[in-house]
Formats: sequence, structure tokens, C-alpha cells
Amino acid sequence: MPASSHPDTLPSVTLPATAHAPAVTLPAIGQGTWHMGEGLAPRRDEVRALQLGLERGLTLIDTAEMYAEGGAEEVVGEALLGRRDEAFLVSKVYPWNAGCDSAIAACEASLKRLGTDHLDLYLLHWPGSVPLEETLEAFERLRQAGKIHRFGVSNFDVDELAELHALPGGEACTVNQVLYHLGSRGIEHSLLPWQRAHGMPTMAYCPLAQGGELRRELLTHPEVLEIASGLGITPTQLLLVWAIRPRGEGAHRDVIAIPKATRFEHVTQNAAALTVPLTDEALARLDAAFPAPARKTPLDIV
Repeated sequence: MPASSHPDTLPSVTLPATAHAPAVTLPAIGQGTWHMGEGLAPRRDEVRALQLGLERGLTLIDTAEMYAEGGAEEVVGEALLGRRDEAFLVSKVYPWNAGCDSAIAACEASLKRLGTDHLDLYLLHWPGSVPLEETLEAFERLRQAGKIHRFGVSNFDVDELAELHALPGGEACTVNQVLYHLGSRGIEHSLLPWQRAHGMPTMAYCPLAQGGELRRELLTHPEVLEIASGLGITPTQLLLVWAIRPRGEGAHRDVIAIPKATRFEHVTQNAAALTVPLTDEALARLDAAFPAPARKTPLDIV
């Protein structure tokens, strides 16, 4: 798989093997598509930005049926015309579409908009009222049909992950995608440790602090500006490098950041962040300025 050919010298995260799919190594920075397809930027720029990201090694593309009510998936589909094999493609299903049959229909609609016959990873966008057993059944049917290779969840906190993990087939959940950035570190207290204990990587949305209840004006914070300047990088690159940092001596990276970018210079900067080392001094200064909470906090969601 092309995603696995990413150079070993660059930061990467490995999704563990499942009973039906081999382990796959992905770049620690991918591409998000929230707000694409809404007319906020010219469609051709959105398409080209995603293609440029692929060319720069940002092979993971994350989207959802919710984004522009399918419009973002159509943008992604256009970007992947003739180059589907270059991308590790992720999409998400609305909670109310996550039933035994409705999830099948929702996935097929996403595949049609994306112009592909399969997703590399399909996520439940957030916990809903449909029993998780039904969603797991639908995901397994989709996997057996070859329409998805893996499944995961998004916006799940510890208790919800534990409930999922206890169900038959729930242990195959590949990732949890949650809001995570320097100004919103609540997941570090309980959620990240739980996921690490169960070998479940994290996908970080809004890594550039585009949202979240705990958001601060990070990109103009004096400490962020000074540290970034000292490292010779932009504040956004500093936030990305921080989000994907390994935790602890000899630790493996297990967080993939998925920033959205439609301006070509931002795509290039995001890709270049993969080559930036974060010094111990810089990390200590950031920890002092933006400490992780000492107790569990409610999951930050946008």
C-alpha cells in the first residue's frame, strides 16, 4: 500500500494489524477536509490542495458525510481521480445513519461521492442512540463486502470506548478521532492512556486550535511565537509538531494530526512540519505555558 512506503525517517504512526488487515504505517500528519465543499474557497483550489498534499507525502485524507452534507467527499473524489491508490481514505457516518442497514446505505452513498469502491477506514462520527451492536454488525458486513478495510470511532471518551471494546468485535476498533491541540489537552489525563494501553492510535482534529471549548489564541500567544521563531518554523508548524510528538523516552508516536489546508503554502508548511524536531526545551516551555489538566475533564468536541 502506498501509505506504507512513507520514508522511515519521517514521523509516522502504525495502525496495528487486525484479523483481516495487515498493519499499515501512515504519516503522522494527514489532511482534513472539514468546511471543504462549502464554497469558502474555490473548488479547484481545494482539489489541488489535496493533490499537493499527496505529492508532499500527506497520504491520509479524512472526510465525512457530514462535511458540507457530502460536498467535501465530492471534492475528495475529484482530487483522487486517477490516483486513489495514493491515499489512505477515511470517512465517517452520522450516528443516526449507523444502524444495521442504514450504515450500509450511508457508506455506499459516501463511496459514490468519493468515486471509489472502498474506504481504508470508516468511523462512527460520534456516539448516538443507535446501539453499538448494530453499528458493529454493519461495519462487519461492510468489511466482508470489501467496502471498508477497517473501522473506528470519533468523539468517544473513555467510558464509551470501554463499552465498545467489551462488545463482540469491538476490540477491532482501529482509532479514535478527537479534538486535540495545545490549548485543549484534556484527553491526556485518561483517554490517551486508555488508548495506549489498548494499542489504539489517536487522530487529532483541529490540531491548529480551530475550535474547542478550551481553545486559546494559540497562534498569537507570545510563548508560541517566540518558540516557533527560535526553531525557525511557523506557529502552525509548532502546533503540529507538538501534537504528533512521541510521549516519553523511546515512545512510539501514536497521534496523527489532520489539519485542513486549502492554500498551497499551508499545505507545504504542514508537510514540512514532518521534518521538524521538537527540542526538550521547547516542549518544557510549552508544557509550562499550557499545562495538561491534573484531573479528568469533559471531552472537548466541535
